[in-house]
Parts: sequence; C-alpha cells; structure tokens
Amino acid sequence: MLDELLGRAELKSRIEELEETNHHLERQLEAERERRAEATAAKQDAEERINRLEDRIEELEDRVERASGDDSEREFRRVHDARGARTRDLLDRLSAIEAGNEGALTAMVASEDAVPEPVADHYGDATPLVRRAAPAIVVADDSGMISAALRPPIEPAETTAGWDSTFALPRDRFLPTGRFGFALVRSDLFAVGVYGEGTDPGGDDVERTDYEGFESDVKSAHSKGGFSQGRFERRRDDQIDEHLDAARDALEPLATDADLDRLIVVGERSVLGDLRDLADVTDVSDATGDPETALEAAFADFWTTRVYAI
Repeated sequence: MLDELLGRAELKSRIEELEETNHHLERQLEAERERRAEATAAKQDAEERINRLEDRIEELEDRVERASGDDSEREFRRVHDARGARTRDLLDRLSAIEAGNEGALTAMVASEDAVPEPVADHYGDATPLVRRAAPAIVVADDSGMISAALRPPIEPAETTAGWDSTFALPRDRFLPTGRFGFALVRSDLFAVGVYGEGTDPGGDDVERTDYEGFESDVKSAHSKGGFSQGRFERRRDDQIDEHLDAARDALEPLATDADLDRLIVVGERSVLGDLRDLADVTDVSDATGDPETALEAAFADFWTTRVYAI
C-alpha cells in the first residue's frame, strides 16, 4: 500500500513493461544478427560459386578459342634427335617404367590422319601435336609424367594403340639390330654394306662385314655446242639407267639372302622408285662424297630418332 501511496507501483509496472520490451528487442536483434550472418554466409557461398563458374567459363572459352585457332600456334615442349647410345638410353629408360595395370599407352600412329581413339581421348586439345609428329610411336602414362612422340628411323606402317603396364617399343625400328643390308643409291653413286651387331649385345658397335661401292660417269650439265639438248638428255638418262642396272645387280643377292633380316635402301628420291621392289625399307638421303664416306654418312643419318616432348 505504501508503494501505491508513493506512486511506486506504477513505476514498477512501467519498469516491467520496459524490461519486457527490451528483452523482446534483444531477441529481435539477436535474430537479426543471425539472419545477417546467414545472409553473409550465403553471400560468400554465392560469390564463391560465381567465381568458380566464371573460371570454368573462361577455361571453356579458352579451349574453344584454341580449338578453333591455328594448330601451328601449339608448340612441343622440346624437340631433339637421338642416335646410337642416346637412343639406347632413351629406350632403356622407357622400358624400365612400370605404370601399373593399364597405366602405359603405346600407340603406332602411321599418319596425321590416323590418330587412334585412345590417343585422341588421352591428349584432347593436344592431339594436333600428335598429328604433327606422325608418323611416330606415341608413349604416355596415366599420371601425365610421360608424354612424347618418337619418330623412329623405320616408321610405323600401321596404326594401333593399347594400354598396358609397360611401354611396347620395338627396338628394331629404332636401332640397327640383327644382320641387314644398307645401301645408298644416287644417280651417279652406289654403295652397300652388310651390317651386324657387335660382339657386345648391349654395346653401340655395329660391324660392317661386307662392302661394295662404285661411281658412274653420268653427265651433269649440257655444254655449249656438240650434242643437242635432247640428245644430251637421252644420253644422260641412258647412263643413269646403266648405273641403276649395276646397282640392282649388286642388291638382288642381298634381297634374296635368307640370312639377312632386311634390306634398307636410301638415296635420291628420283631413283629410289627404280629399286623399291628390292628393299624392305626406303628413305630419302642427301649424303654425298666418295661411295664409302657417303655410305657412312647416310647410315648415321638414317639411324636417328626424332623425339617430340608433348
């Protein structure tokens, strides 16, 4: 009653109302803070998704641009030649890799228009580089550590591809293995040798066990006066024919020799067609010099592997 007389009851009632209002406002403020926190988190999540989508869009646009662009803009990581010991070392390294179950891809790519599906699936946007390297033997592993195209001296004649635990690299396409004949034919020069691996199977020595070489007197230019141009050309053609007949006589015994694994003939493109039927492998060579020197140069040039790092 004293509170009522002094007016305290009304004040206490007002305080209780204010405290209730304050508590309600505090609950609203807390709810607003939680809502803002959720909104901030949602905003951050949305921003992250936007960033990821923008990165993906940029990546896809770049791929589209590169796919529609000029393939010549693409570059190999490295291109170099290997022969002799370097080729053996390269093959030894690749052969020693164990990639697990179907972790190593080996593909024979005979031409730029014959890329196997497993190669295209693996390389994707980099497939044009494989086309540029063809004809080649492609090696790649599923981890991406190994990725190269090897253009061997004896190029693949067919297109095949397969995944295995190791790389399948036929050494007789890269190295002078076994016993074989090797000849250089030009319109005025011929040389041929029979070769076999050295006594050390793991060595680099290749022994030449037989040799024949000769040059023919073939006119190279028409001098003023004397024969007419037409008569000069006919005489020169006859001299080249005689030279090629002599070369054929030297090659035929090797082509039918059962003890030889193969006969390789290199030389001028214009004359190779006349002797192609005798050879297992032919290639163009511009080696010059006396017959024996030219043969040695052509031999070294032929047994060279071009390596493309993709």
